[in-house]
Amino acid sequence: MEKRRVVITGMGAVTPIGNTTADSWAAAKAGVCGVGPITRYDTQNMKVKVAAEVKDLDVDALLGKRESKRMDRFTQLALISADQAMADSGLDMEREDRDRCGVIYSSGIGGFQTIGDAYERGSQRGFDSVSPFMIPMIIANMAAGQMAIRYQMKGMCSCVVTACASGTNALGDAFRHIRDGYAEVMLCGGAEAAITPLAMGGFTSMKALTECQDPGRASIPFDAERSGFVMGEGAGALVLETLEHARARGARIYAEVIGYGANCDAHHITATAPGGAGGAACMAQALADAGIAPEDVDYINAHGTSTPMNDSCETQAIHTTFGPHADKLMVSSTKSMTGHLLGAAGAVEAVFTALALQEGFVPPTIGYQTPDPACDLDIVPNQGRKADLKIALSNSLGFGGHNAAIVLKKWEG
Repeated sequence: MEKRRVVITGMGAVTPIGNTTADSWAAAKAGVCGVGPITRYDTQNMKVKVAAEVKDLDVDALLGKRESKRMDRFTQLALISADQAMADSGLDMEREDRDRCGVIYSSGIGGFQTIGDAYERGSQRGFDSVSPFMIPMIIANMAAGQMAIRYQMKGMCSCVVTACASGTNALGDAFRHIRDGYAEVMLCGGAEAAITPLAMGGFTSMKALTECQDPGRASIPFDAERSGFVMGEGAGALVLETLEHARARGARIYAEVIGYGANCDAHHITATAPGGAGGAACMAQALADAGIAPEDVDYINAHGTSTPMNDSCETQAIHTTFGPHADKLMVSSTKSMTGHLLGAAGAVEAVFTALALQEGFVPPTIGYQTPDPACDLDIVPNQGRKADLKIALSNSLGFGGHNAAIVLKKWEG
């Protein structure tokens, strides 16, 4: 069967640097740092004092007080991003075949805030006293389920849970679902809200988070002084559809999705495979799926977490996959601004990558001061750059050895 072309027609984003796609992208272009002191709880007795929080978001006004009360924060952020994407797409669901519209929307962890709150209540009042909404609020697939109900999308509805690769896997799986003929329209992306004492304590004890208290030097991908990632929260949503469907309804097209790779290191529960071998193979798989050569890629939105192991291994993986062309690639990490959004990271970074292609502008890796010989790429340090971009790749690498890469192409009509 002939593979169908798939395009992005709607996008939404709620991030630590903006509560809409437009605001987030403007901040990313300007190199705005979204990291700051944690305000969601008292950090007095905790080692990690900074995170990248979503700021000044009136959830009740956007979703309704009654409805938002019955959702964990990750679902709230997810639905707000999805509402943005659906409005942006211009889809009229009254005119759609709802059985041919679906949702693949991810979260790496799910309702962590609800878990912590429920445990505290149960400890004090007995566990039979916890909210009847607790279970629906914590399960990771509930954002996807809420979206399907909200927009009456009756096709496939699923939630990919692959840690920090979740958002990219959701986008890639939705791309394949449409390309292979199972749907005309898919809403996809990822959300995360894990800036809670319990989640932060867990990541701190495993030495994943930086304990640096200077917001400007906390999330510093590829810098020799990097010491761990900064936890972020947020959500990204994208509307994908067949090119034929988009053209028939006169939709605006942001970019075309042309390739997807997904594999596993099968090496360690948290550590990257030596030399980034799995990530390299994943990127090569994505290029092959897109039918392009390494030399065709102009820009990579890197996973770039600001951990010593990830950034050096990802650099090696890029050299392995792209060979001499790696020296000509622009490779930036927007996590330098947003922190690490875990299951939402790939979705938000896909939004940024699509806009980079559309506008011909590469967002920077901010906070960069001290070069690391193990990270010898053009990371677009500190200041964004105008560039003639045709094809870009976005990487996501998750605990458990999960790797995902998506290839986007500039839409030129």
